[in-house]
Amino acid sequence: MIKAIIVEDSRLARLELKSQLEEISDIYCVAEAESVEQALEVYEVHKPDIVFLDINLPDGSGFDFLAQLAQAPHVIFTTAFDEFALKAFDQDAIDYLLKPYTQKRLGQACDKFKLINANEHNKVPVDPNSLMTLGSQFFVKDGKSCWLIKLDQVERFEAMGNYTRVYFEDKKPMIYRTLAQIEPRLPSDSFFRISRQNIVQLNKIVNITPCSSGGLELMLKSGAIAEVSRRQASVFKSMLAL
Repeated sequence: MIKAIIVEDSRLARLELKSQLEEISDIYCVAEAESVEQALEVYEVHKPDIVFLDINLPDGSGFDFLAQLAQAPHVIFTTAFDEFALKAFDQDAIDYLLKPYTQKRLGQACDKFKLINANEHNKVPVDPNSLMTLGSQFFVKDGKSCWLIKLDQVERFEAMGNYTRVYFEDKKPMIYRTLAQIEPRLPSDSFFRISRQNIVQLNKIVNITPCSSGGLELMLKSGAIAEVSRRQASVFKSMLAL
């Protein structure tokens, strides 16, 4: 059994989250807290495996609670505010759920935690491609602009040296990650590295045209054109063949 505590100042929000967790196997809520002080008390008593943590609390913040612990626990943040996402992921948060979140979204966050927990405690090999699903969210800050992006919004990732450009909707911010660092985190059944420069989401492809070079030319939903290298073209075709 995976022990969880809920730290949330709203009684109704605690009841709702507790009810949602009852639909998720192996995770059991052993205690609740509505303030930083209470959270510290129940944490010391129960030593939970996972904390579902709100950010705004009556006597401080979720970050204040974490700062007072000798060892940071696994955390899934639950909040109505997206402006704390960068700080949350700096704390190595498992996930960041924006209220109101669905049962499915909560389930995806819990599945991510279960994989990590199993690897740590039972030494079960974890497929890194399973750490993100199309419903997963990730935080991007580029200059003064910030986004909380769902993976299924992303059309493609483009290598820009030590940075990667993320194309989603009509935006294309840069993140300080190489394409090689990003690729293992993506679900391999949804994303494909078509060349040294680009990874595309397969669902965003609307047309495929052969190239004289032996590669393929992809038209994406945005109207952008991306070329599959000759080396990757054969892999791409065999992957999508009946």
